[in-house]
Amino acid sequence: MKYLLLLLVCLLPTLSYAGQATDMAADPVLEKRMIGLAENLRCLVCQNESLASSHADLAEDLRREVREQMKKGMNDQEIIDYLVSRYGDFVLYDPPVKRYTLVLWFGPFVLLLLGGGVLIYQLRKRKSQIVETKLSDADAQRAEALLNESPELQNKPKAPQA
Repeated sequence: MKYLLLLLVCLLPTLSYAGQATDMAADPVLEKRMIGLAENLRCLVCQNESLASSHADLAEDLRREVREQMKKGMNDQEIIDYLVSRYGDFVLYDPPVKRYTLVLWFGPFVLLLLGGGVLIYQLRKRKSQIVETKLSDADAQRAEALLNESPELQNKPKAPQA
């Protein structure tokens, strides 16, 4: 009982610290617009998460910054241009095709084509190296005799001889 009371006294400050959750923006239209824009932006800390779904502190700061830009009357493209000028193309989920992003856009297709070409080349090369040998009559008769001796193969029909 004494330990339970001590535990409750220790947990009391954490309960008094909790606050009520409030909406990020008083204007629901502005909040909906911000979320729509933030879905197309990448969180700079969580690389595979959108700005809208990230819980990182930097993401919250960027969302607050986007709200402020919207309150100033900037349109979505102006806000995107501002964020790109400040943080680079990395902030976009869909980076534009530029000279330095060509490898990013077309590299996988080039590697796929090269891999397919190497595979076809190797298969053709391997096929040309295979030499088919003909069985001599003595070897064919010996194989036939071995097959006839096998008890498992005696019930199976014999292959026609050529």
